[in-house]
Amino acid sequence: MEPILPRRPLHWHPAVEALRDTLAVHSEVYLVGGTVRDAYLHRPTRDIDLVTPGDGRPLARSIANAFSGSYYSLDAERGVGRAIIPWEGNRLVLDVAQFRGPDLETDLLHRDFTINAMAVPLMGDLTGVIDPLGGLRDLELNRLRRCSPESIPSDPIRALRAIRASVAHGLQVEPDTKADLRAAAPRLQAVSPERVRDELFHILDTRDPSAALRALYQLGLLQAVLPEVAGLDSIKQGSPHIFDVWHHTLETVSHLDVLLRVMRGERSDELTDNMPIGAAVFAFVDLRPRIGAELSIEWPQERSHHALLLLGALMHDAAKSVTRTEAEDGRVHFFRHDLIGAGWIHARAKHLHLSNDEADRLQTIVRNHMRPHWLNNDTLTPSGIYRYWRDTGSAGVDICFQAMADYLGMVANTLDQAAWVHYLETVRTLLEHYFFRYDSAIDPPPLVSGRDLIEQFGIEPGPAIGAILEALREAQVEQRIKTKQDALDFAQHVLEEASHNHNQ
Repeated sequence: MEPILPRRPLHWHPAVEALRDTLAVHSEVYLVGGTVRDAYLHRPTRDIDLVTPGDGRPLARSIANAFSGSYYSLDAERGVGRAIIPWEGNRLVLDVAQFRGPDLETDLLHRDFTINAMAVPLMGDLTGVIDPLGGLRDLELNRLRRCSPESIPSDPIRALRAIRASVAHGLQVEPDTKADLRAAAPRLQAVSPERVRDELFHILDTRDPSAALRALYQLGLLQAVLPEVAGLDSIKQGSPHIFDVWHHTLETVSHLDVLLRVMRGERSDELTDNMPIGAAVFAFVDLRPRIGAELSIEWPQERSHHALLLLGALMHDAAKSVTRTEAEDGRVHFFRHDLIGAGWIHARAKHLHLSNDEADRLQTIVRNHMRPHWLNNDTLTPSGIYRYWRDTGSAGVDICFQAMADYLGMVANTLDQAAWVHYLETVRTLLEHYFFRYDSAIDPPPLVSGRDLIEQFGIEPGPAIGAILEALREAQVEQRIKTKQDALDFAQHVLEEASHNHNQ
């Protein structure tokens, strides 16, 4: 196969030239897949893929050693090794694999999509592309096309990757490929949960996750991996909702994606050119560094907090499918959908082999996603603020922004500006207490201990002690008690009232 000259020059990651020096003694090494695609599209890449006729692991080890990086054997049977090297203050991942078959052409023909079935000789002039299936032409036509009729049936996870690629690169899925994607939905049940999880998180990290989710849902793929969302498009909601549950969910995911990005400091007119987001940026301008730090944590295996929160938004109303009731006056209710949904998302997180901390975080988010709405509709009191943070912990920051997105996804273009400003004031008050008044308003130093209560009142150790201490904390944040004697007097009153109620 002879390389062809593409219609536009290839822009390579600067590490490619350094790799040529490192692997100079290896004549047959090829840049492949997404690395070539991104070079053609002039897009940045965080990883470089290479193939070679023999075992790729020794080459990966050589790269790791040359750049003082780390080496991992990814797949001994297929001869795949990984080097993770430092590069300009960041990390660069390089995978080196043995040909899938006897030669390069066979390797390329067995890949997923034509836009990923291209190669460039590393030791050549880096201008020509080996393109046996017309991937360059498909990129020019903004088309996503399978490599062969076996591409997707042989590995159903490629159906999810197809949607991610189409959204990330603005490609239309051609008809035969789309038919294969739809047919792959039942086969996703046989894919390992870890692979599904990783692809789902990649999708949630795309620049337009709601578009990807919409496409997955239309093809039946999302329901195959998250059966909890099946049928949400048929569930009607009452005022002030203007969408069914599924389209409300998509709106919520979309708004949350934008809110999280601007709060982490991304600057773009596209993100802030609408009134609700611009108002939020203005309302939290002085809090954004603290908010950004809370939203930038990473989970195991580099899963992003951003994607985790979008997963919470995706499933926050899933239990509305089993909780819908309609009153005699026509009002629609979804009683306990938050509590039931919390159990569902915890179980799904465990099925996807997320960590215990991730599963607990998602459960807390879904269980409490209505709390900011309730607080906004009532007078915000010290005890209300205290109980919110007591029950949510650090996830309370996540919930604030999910609730804001939920609100915007509920009212959409019927948004009342004054009502939205009031909502932002409620959220700001919650966040101010968390960031600036935590020690006094959320976790004040205790005035008395459980031992003090036992010694003073002769109470037996047990749940009663915890209940009294909790009542004391609420009284303390409300400034009703300020000293140890205040606390003991308050405890005495609580005990007397409990005894009176018990005797009645």
